[in-house]
Amino acid sequence: MLLALPICLLLATGFVVVGVYSERKVSAFIQDRLGPMEVGKWGLLQLFADLLKLLQKEDIVPRAADRRLFLLAPAVIFASVFAAYAVLPLTPDLQGSGAAVGVFYLMAVLSFEVVGILMAGWASNNKYSLFGAIRSVAQIVSYEIPLGLTILCAVMIGQTLNLQELSFQQGIYTSQTNYLFGIRALGIDVTEWGGIFAWNILRNPFLLIAYVIFFICTLAESNRAPFDLPEGESEIVSGFQTEYSGMRWALLFLSEYAMMLLVSFLGAILFLGSWNTPLPNLGPVRLADWTSGEPGTAWGNITGAFWLISKALLAVLGQMWVRWTLPRIRLDQMMYLCWKVLTPISLALFLISAIWRLLMI
Repeated sequence: MLLALPICLLLATGFVVVGVYSERKVSAFIQDRLGPMEVGKWGLLQLFADLLKLLQKEDIVPRAADRRLFLLAPAVIFASVFAAYAVLPLTPDLQGSGAAVGVFYLMAVLSFEVVGILMAGWASNNKYSLFGAIRSVAQIVSYEIPLGLTILCAVMIGQTLNLQELSFQQGIYTSQTNYLFGIRALGIDVTEWGGIFAWNILRNPFLLIAYVIFFICTLAESNRAPFDLPEGESEIVSGFQTEYSGMRWALLFLSEYAMMLLVSFLGAILFLGSWNTPLPNLGPVRLADWTSGEPGTAWGNITGAFWLISKALLAVLGQMWVRWTLPRIRLDQMMYLCWKVLTPISLALFLISAIWRLLMI
């Protein structure tokens, strides 16, 4: 457990290097451009050049700003995001904290990010920053409702708030009996099959819809396009971080990318089998056995980390694809989508999950 948290923090920090370069290349590919090419081979050193530039920039605090809150806000945002990594299971044996209420802790800690964003906007003493902060808070608080409901759907099917227990339930090493599509009446036991047949999106097929809603809500939680209203440059200059420069701006940027990876990890754990393999056992071809590895073994930890990180990075790629494909939506459209579309559907899925758990499993 003591080793897991530093690994998670190192993974999140290292992801910024990979994520920023990848996003530039993905966006260039979508827009038929080359992307960074000048600094290093294929532009691989561009991010390090940007980091060096940020290190040399002066850390400016506006004269009329609330200095104490202005300096504290990036640290609050950074801490709230990175503290959530403490409960993520990376492999069958590697987890920072085995808290029985891991899902509740994660949601509670992430909600604190709103405080830091509001502090940044208010302390800047800049109306553009304040507008950006208010829009960001309204967006995050609103989309936490359908996001929380979709998470509760997965929790209700698994009957636990422990992320590691939810992970074990979605593979061949579960202590429960898994039926095809979660329907006991069919009499098709898929516990030995494992693979994708044990994932939550097939234990309750309605959870596939829940995952789609979860993915949309995480875009809003991460301030990613088409929900990047707090950073609408054409409308409010740059949002709550307008007055920040140098490494404090870099800290806010780091928090955004860390949030992207965090919600991708969470989606993979709750809906996509976590660190379990997607390959099932098919008769004598024991794909799940070969590509999972028994808990407590080195092979089990290596394959577990590989599958979980692969699923998370695939979700991150989806976030980048959406950003460079869809235009930014208006504020009224964002609120309509949240309160009149996603929230009613999430409530219906929550009710369906409760009935499914009661009657089918």
